[in-house]
Amino acid sequence: MPKGNTRSNLKELERALIVGVQIAGQPALLSMDDSLEELSVLARTAGLEVVGGTSQQLEKPNPKTLIGKGKVEEIQALADELNVSVILFDDELSPRHQRELEKVFGDNRRVVDRTALILDIFAQHASTHEGALQVELAQYEYRLPRLTRAWTHLARQGGGGGGRSGVGGVGLRGPGETQLEVDRREIGRKIAKLKQDLEKVSARRGRYRAQRKRARLPVIALVGYTNAGKSTLLNALAGAEVYVADQLFATLDPTTRKVDLPGGREALFTDTVGFIQKLPTTLVEAFKATLEEIQEADLLLHVVDTTHPNVHEQAEAVLQTLTEIEADHIPILTVLNKIDRLADPDAAREALQDFEDAVAVSALRRQGLDELLAAISHKLYEALAPVEVLLPYQEGALIALFHEQGKVDRIEHTRSGVHIQGRIPGRMLARYSVFATRGVPAAEDE
Repeated sequence: MPKGNTRSNLKELERALIVGVQIAGQPALLSMDDSLEELSVLARTAGLEVVGGTSQQLEKPNPKTLIGKGKVEEIQALADELNVSVILFDDELSPRHQRELEKVFGDNRRVVDRTALILDIFAQHASTHEGALQVELAQYEYRLPRLTRAWTHLARQGGGGGGRSGVGGVGLRGPGETQLEVDRREIGRKIAKLKQDLEKVSARRGRYRAQRKRARLPVIALVGYTNAGKSTLLNALAGAEVYVADQLFATLDPTTRKVDLPGGREALFTDTVGFIQKLPTTLVEAFKATLEEIQEADLLLHVVDTTHPNVHEQAEAVLQTLTEIEADHIPILTVLNKIDRLADPDAAREALQDFEDAVAVSALRRQGLDELLAAISHKLYEALAPVEVLLPYQEGALIALFHEQGKVDRIEHTRSGVHIQGRIPGRMLARYSVFATRGVPAAEDE
């Protein structure tokens, strides 16, 4: 991973106190207790020991410290009693909230929010140059509005950019500039450079996707809540050796493998980063190049941990994220994973009734994989979906493909393009979605 001060100091901190806050009227997928339990798992993944916790329900946030004055004093006393060095909040703190809380809790304790914690985990698990770039960008964008004197002199703490400064390469101050202003400018330059590098990554991925489309191999993206078993499923289907661990965000970098489908067909399966509730917006933006693998897929396999007590809430979080990244138009097949952990085998059949287009499997025990591959093949090749599109004349390849692979019920040639109503295999829906139309344009006389 690139050097420089882009990692937090969480690895140096051991004992943590977690804090949950529920603001009246703010929607939440998980209950406060369940969300704090998930935060504890995240903390353990980052190398922290959670030794206590507290929560507060508020009608409205305190403009200075988010939580009330009494709760701040309670946390201070509890932190002293438990000898904690990290106070970990379950939501993203505003820059002001974080500054004020750090003043109250003192220099010997770090105030860390959920976003910073997830960024630290991503930094620990980024194993490729691309993944490191994405995490580094997200961390700098998170830190920039929070820059205070406590964050200054970043250039002297690491050597990432070369030259006299580790954050952009320029360490000299102009007339009248404070060190804080210099650091802000240097981080701004670093962000710009990282975005340029990631644009190159995105362009390279785009070329790879174009090659795959020319090969006419359907692309299937595995999506799901973190630790649902996506990597284990890819290993089982493709005989791959993708890194697998029973922890959150074990893998960040997309991995693509070729898988044989029934009938002698082939498809490309891509494992992607796991989702989570309250996924930081900085991460969604930084991982744009990776998430494009999902947006360009022909089919999504939504892998669900059917044994998790919050299975429905986790599934909803994934669907919300797919909507956020504009991938909710792609056909989805739900994979209910980990059925081998169910005490009652009938529970798997009951779970199927709660999800549309679902298959129950155990990726670890390789149970149900034949049924899953058959369902994928049916979804891609046999199930014809109704569609109505207006294709510009310059999209001749898509027009020809519709005739070749689909069934045309009605076609009209208009001034703006070819209007087609018909049915196409599910694997082709994503290609035509941008041209979909509900209205029927009038035919033009030649």
